[in-house]
Amino acid sequence: MATNFPSNPSDGDIHAGFTYSSTSGAWESSAASGSSIGVLSDVDTATAAPTTGQLLQWNGTNWVPYTHTNGITEIDQWRLTADITADTDPISANLERVDDASFAKLGTGMSVSSGIWTFPSTGLWEVGNNLTAIVLTTDTVLVIRTYVSTDGGTNWDEVATTRAGYGGSGSAWYQGNSFSYVNATSTANVKVKFIAASITSGNLIKGNTDSNLTHFTFKRLGDSQ
Repeated sequence: MATNFPSNPSDGDIHAGFTYSSTSGAWESSAASGSSIGVLSDVDTATAAPTTGQLLQWNGTNWVPYTHTNGITEIDQWRLTADITADTDPISANLERVDDASFAKLGTGMSVSSGIWTFPSTGLWEVGNNLTAIVLTTDTVLVIRTYVSTDGGTNWDEVATTRAGYGGSGSAWYQGNSFSYVNATSTANVKVKFIAASITSGNLIKGNTDSNLTHFTFKRLGDSQ
């Protein structure tokens, strides 16, 4: 690409990676003296210095350091620490972030208050739950329902249902899981809650403080749409 040099330059003027020498009367490559990419007139690395791994992005005026943030920047997982023996709306007690030595959340992580979950940032989120149940009663299905609100908790929409149960006789352990994708355009308005339902006498949803039996997973997949 052709470079248009300024007319009537002075000694030491810099343009597009070249320095003007009045001695030779020519524009000489600045690279020869160890100059960086920042000497280019359309590259701005002075306002914000780049860090390891950053790319350059055109901002409409200059090429500037840019960190790609449109990927997975948040992963969090919580577990139920004690059994649920009756219908609960919402599930608000006996919840803890997974605390095994091998676990680490990515990013800020979710927050929960009175069973209402708040996202730490906007984005397209994958929300999943795994239900572990003990069924003692014949022809029973236990349920965890996932609800999302887009108006701060005034109205709720059921977006996923996890079922675990047995259609025969005798007691047994059962598991089920479900996933939904939540477009969180606002952390103030978009909320999530989980409801335990269809729990008849003798049946229960299992919790455990040391292992993931019934648990909830949150993963930010990208920017909100």
